[in-house]
Amino acid sequence: MTRSLPILLGLFVAVAACAQDTPMSHDDMDMEMSNDMETADDRAMDMPPMRAHDEARVSPNAGVMTTVGTTNVMVHYGRPSLKGRAYFGEGAELAPAGTVWRTGANEAPTVTFSGDVMVGGEMVPAGTYALLTIPGDEWTVILNDTAQQWGAFRYDASQDRVRVMATPMTDAPMQEQFEIRFVDVTEDSATMLLHWGTVGVPVPITEARM
Repeated sequence: MTRSLPILLGLFVAVAACAQDTPMSHDDMDMEMSNDMETADDRAMDMPPMRAHDEARVSPNAGVMTTVGTTNVMVHYGRPSLKGRAYFGEGAELAPAGTVWRTGANEAPTVTFSGDVMVGGEMVPAGTYALLTIPGDEWTVILNDTAQQWGAFRYDASQDRVRVMATPMTDAPMQEQFEIRFVDVTEDSATMLLHWGTVGVPVPITEARM
């Protein structure tokens, strides 16, 4: 027993030394993870709820969300169907070229950013905006400060936050029902794609550059 005492003391000293070298305790790690979760929850609280209505709609509501860096990006919009109608051209029945389009159905879509971002290279502060477009050979993509508006009937250009240009793809896979989705998502960027028929309009979103 006497001979084993120095060995036990040596083990105790080694364990104590290892404990002192530990960079972060379990409690500290739990606290850091909790703080990160609270920050994410706070950003989520800034996002509006999905649109809801008492009756079903022919053009149903939809929503899509992604993160760009540490910023949440959420889009709410209506999904009209083509039903054989002409679109995105001169004299088109649905969204004529050169005319401000609600970019969907019913209310104009809303885009919410929980933090500052760059949209098409232009700085956009955190907030909620109406998303409107002008179809053409080159599309004009508009973020308007009047977030809640029905269609584009009372659209006021003086309330535009930014206007950016986008080059459409005209050979996209056929899409009967209008869709907005995020593609080419990385840790600090994403492309918001507006897709209807065989036309896709990419809108790049990146972290804000200070």
